[in-house]
Amino acid sequence: MRKIFQFITAIAVVTPVAIWATSEPSSQPEHVSPFACNAVALSPEARKRHFEEVAPALLKLKKSTHELPDGYEFEFPANKETYQLLTEWVFQERLCCPFLNIGMRFDREGGPLWLLLTGRPGTKEFIKEEFAPAMQ
Repeated sequence: MRKIFQFITAIAVVTPVAIWATSEPSSQPEHVSPFACNAVALSPEARKRHFEEVAPALLKLKKSTHELPDGYEFEFPANKETYQLLTEWVFQERLCCPFLNIGMRFDREGGPLWLLLTGRPGTKEFIKEEFAPAMQ
């Protein structure tokens, strides 16, 4: 029984590597979303909450903005309430702005919570224009 388990484990580990090593790269071009907010990606209720409640609440909580080579990062208090609000905003924002790379991180030693918005060339300019209130 032990030999069978070792054999199955070896197959499970080696097979994906062998398939990956021999797979041809995809010939399909990567989909590239336009630099535009697709607000209709959200339901009317979600859109109202996203733009009229959550985003303004986050603007009031934002502590600072740092420019990055390909976008911006925004500092927030590292508490549960802010994290929950920011997480809600991120999930909705992904739907209406799929071209954004969105990240969140907590700094060590009880440091702040950061929202990172980055992306391909042109994203930084889009962020600067569309998120102008957050830049102040």
